[in-house]
Amino acid sequence: MPYVIGNECIGTTDMSCVDECPVDCIYEGDTKLYINPKECIDCGACEPACPVEAIAQDRRVTEENEPHVEDNRRFFLELLPGRDAPLGNPGGASKTGRIGVDTELVAGL
Repeated sequence: MPYVIGNECIGTTDMSCVDECPVDCIYEGDTKLYINPKECIDCGACEPACPVEAIAQDRRVTEENEPHVEDNRRFFLELLPGRDAPLGNPGGASKTGRIGVDTELVAGL
């Protein structure tokens, strides 16, 4: 997974990163945004656009945000509350719209 969105995004979801993403791989949960690791092209356009500095390369996350590396992956691979199937790789966030739920990690914070 090239880029990860960490704790700083929770409750903020500014959406500036979404506007900068050329491949539409940033999805909106309930209180946080998530980057699809299979759709991200590792271009880095989202990172400087984030006003709260919540985005980092997976290899450069802070220790505090280390759990979000796997958690961003889980958002797409595991069944989320209220959904019938995992989100998977839908081919762009504009196709799905707001997902409206978060992973267990984020919901518990």
